Amino acid sequence: MAKNDFSAEQATNEEQKCLCVLVLDVSGSMEGEAIKALNEGLQNFYSQIDDDVTTSQRVEVSLITFNHIVKTVQEPALVEKFTMPKLKADGSTAMVNAVNDAIDKVQARKQWYKDNNQAYYRPWIILMTDGEPDSDQDVDGLAQRIKADMAAKKYVFLPIGVENANMAILDKITGLANGKKMGPMKLKGLNFTSFFQWLSASMGTVVTSEEGQTVNMPSTDDWLAAFKI
Repeated sequence: MAKNDFSAEQATNEEQKCLCVLVLDVSGSMEGEAIKALNEGLQNFYSQIDDDVTTSQRVEVSLITFNHIVKTVQEPALVEKFTMPKLKADGSTAMVNAVNDAIDKVQARKQWYKDNNQAYYRPWIILMTDGEPDSDQDVDGLAQRIKADMAAKKYVFLPIGVENANMAILDKITGLANGKKMGPMKLKGLNFTSFFQWLSASMGTVVTSEEGQTVNMPSTDDWLAAFKI
């Protein structure tokens, strides 16, 4: 199958879908406790979605990993259709290429929804990184693309910095949601589990909202303030 070609796929159900694309840094700097905590958080995210009847039938998850190579580990699918993989860390950081691939995947999936008369919510792209992109990565070009797309409400993009992430670069690629900057956010230590608990709760909030409704996203007590989309 060609890249991002979903034409042979049949719709699973008629529930309105929300695509969540996780763009995950698996470069060498994530080796050790960081990749272990990330894997634990991903398993928790999978379980929380799977345990909720409505969310499990409406949230499609896709995983894109990046080091020096960008790889789609999981194409968009309901959790009943896949098992969350265990990630390993090595290599450098092709972050911009990975986010651009995620945006392309969102566009292709939205077209598939339309072709199959499948209602959908605004997709989410979550970037998680602990470093900074390789020197050949076009950060400025990505920033322009995200800002234009967010202004057009094509998707929600949320960059998350882990440990020694370059927050200035993440700030540069941040777009606006309802006129306010959407991040970047800094993960507290290696608390991936808390983040993914928040994300699964957010997905649940989104997929139970009505079309056109402004959604108040859940807040946390420590690292993430509430916001609206």
